[in-house]
Amino acid sequence: RRLSRRPPVTLLDVFRQHARRRPRRPLLLFQDQVYTFEDVEKRSNRAAWALSRRLGLRSGRTVAVFLPNEPAYLWTWLALAKLGCPMACLNCNVRGRALRHALEAARATLVLASPGERGQGTLGTLGTLGGHQGHP
Repeated sequence: RRLSRRPPVTLLDVFRQHARRRPRRPLLLFQDQVYTFEDVEKRSNRAAWALSRRLGLRSGRTVAVFLPNEPAYLWTWLALAKLGCPMACLNCNVRGRALRHALEAARATLVLASPGERGQGTLGTLGTLGGHQGHP
């Protein structure tokens, strides 16, 4: 129903609404760390700023995200949504030909990876795809 509205209501819109109304309410529990809506809003804003200013990321550019299931995944996704960039979610357990196929199919112009994923040999071949490596 919300998507049939013009303009449609997105998950980013819903998140922002909750962040305004309930900034100190817990949103995410990861291990022993609690992240509030306000925490995630600030982190996603910083990530969006870094992606835009430092890497020159602009709306419409597809970004491949090669992150494990950790809190940074959430604010990276929100940052990309704020910038209007489609996100190609890559399974961080995939390697070799399957990873190369996923990257080629995504046609991403940028690859974001956690420091633990960089330098594993697999991402070293991404330069031929025209992407950059980085971590917000």
